[in-house]
Amino acid sequence: MTDGQAITDGEAITDDRTVTDGEAIADGRATADGRTVTGGLLVVGDVVTDVVARHGTALVHGTDTSARIRTLPGGAGANVACWAARSGCADVRLLARVGADSAAWHRDALRRAGVRCLLAVDEDAPTATVVALVDSAAERTFLTDSGAVLRLSPDDWSPSMLDGIAHLHLSGYLLFAATSRATALLALREARRRRIPVSVDPASAGFLAELGADRFLTAVEGIDLLLPNADEARLLTGLPEPADAAAKLSLQVGRVVVTLGERGALLAAAGAVAGRIPAVRVRGAVDTTGAGDAFTGGFLAAHLAGADATSAAAAGCRAGAEAVTTVGGRPGP
Repeated sequence: MTDGQAITDGEAITDDRTVTDGEAIADGRATADGRTVTGGLLVVGDVVTDVVARHGTALVHGTDTSARIRTLPGGAGANVACWAARSGCADVRLLARVGADSAAWHRDALRRAGVRCLLAVDEDAPTATVVALVDSAAERTFLTDSGAVLRLSPDDWSPSMLDGIAHLHLSGYLLFAATSRATALLALREARRRRIPVSVDPASAGFLAELGADRFLTAVEGIDLLLPNADEARLLTGLPEPADAAAKLSLQVGRVVVTLGERGALLAAAGAVAGRIPAVRVRGAVDTTGAGDAFTGGFLAAHLAGADATSAAAAGCRAGAEAVTTVGGRPGP
């Protein structure tokens, strides 16, 4: 570790069994459709403190706007890990960097969700914070302070973190700064060496635009699964239609799944659209924060249980539908 100690081997999961270095939980867990998840999932990503402000009227500049405000644990990578655990994956691990200011709070929340924590604690930078402004239509706008997230360093990584792992998922946020990008690519190279499948979520159209599509695509070329939303797919290809963008992207990676919000998701492989999955109808959506993360967690849990891509995407849509019925990006109690 550089300036913090990773909370790694021997961390208890929520049912108080202990996972030692590289040991997967052998008895698995059933997904919603009855499959048993047996392979471990390692997420390398971000832990964030979310400040969610739900305002029922338009923001009034220069004065007060009434809002309901909550502080919740979040972060794209952490959310994916929690939703994968919720969706039936028994061995979910998360590598991320957090500030000492809130490390214990975040660790406890992740443990309760069934996630094994591999947290590097930063004594100099606070945990990342995102202010999510959620309007009356449940759509959100983010203000982001990256804090400790992008300080995840190669010294925080160990190849043994992949022992017993069947799939590596990388949060795209890590690709937006040199230090965390080096760490993510180190994990990616080790996974490839071990022939462990890798997925990436681009995470943010805004930060993706700053990095540049070419740099991002060069970093992730040849991965097994890319999970952009429609805006990210358009930005990465310059194509206005998500289906065309997905098809083009699938020439550079093994498979592409583009999330389309209330229109569901579409699959592409080998340069062509391979399927369309409808969304699950939801009445009374309150917050779309984390819906894409929920989709990814649900998809990966189903995939690890042996589901084909179409069935895994349907599982992702179910998780995404559940996510919009609660405030914040994590599963409800």
